[in-house]
Amino acid sequence: MEDGQSRPELMREQAAIVAINKLIREHRGHLAFLPPMDGAVVVEFGRIAVEFLRRGSNPKIYESAARKLNVSSDTIQHGVEGLTYLLAESSKLMISELDFQESISALGFSEELNNLLLQLYSDNRKEIRAILSELAPDLPSYHNLEWRLDVQLASRSLQQQVRPSVTMKLHLTQNGDRDTRVLQTDPATLLHLAQQLERALEEMTSHCGRVVRNIK
Repeated sequence: MEDGQSRPELMREQAAIVAINKLIREHRGHLAFLPPMDGAVVVEFGRIAVEFLRRGSNPKIYESAARKLNVSSDTIQHGVEGLTYLLAESSKLMISELDFQESISALGFSEELNNLLLQLYSDNRKEIRAILSELAPDLPSYHNLEWRLDVQLASRSLQQQVRPSVTMKLHLTQNGDRDTRVLQTDPATLLHLAQQLERALEEMTSHCGRVVRNIK
């Protein structure tokens, strides 16, 4: 673990790197048309990729670029989509510039092209995140949690019993409004849920660590 990084931050970073490298492998073929292109053309494709996110697909732009570059419009479309996904996912996962650079090196591009892609990412990631935030559904987010442990020691039918229960009040926010949800369970079920979540986190950390080591 790097200095100053908490365990959740390290796990998020590892998971993000794994996700980006998976995406790069899936779109390697779509991005293969970039190496022969002039730097100005690559920058233009970056602009088209951001427009793709903002306004959606535009077949006329693909056809115009295809005629200029003497390739099929499908090649242009797939290339723009591959570049869009790369920039969008990297921005959404808040990949650092260093991790982005290390990830795209797996494509086997020249250092000049890698630097151009890095510059595209650096220049546009804030705008891309803003676009993605506008497109994302507005889901409730965590605000606070209150809990109480109740124990029933006896009842009219059973004189000797211990029946504990945990009551939780979950406070959520959405669109500036507050909402609450009341949940109740027994301690054994709550402990089992916590153990399962902890196990899932440990497995994800272990898997991400192996993948990152293999990448390096």
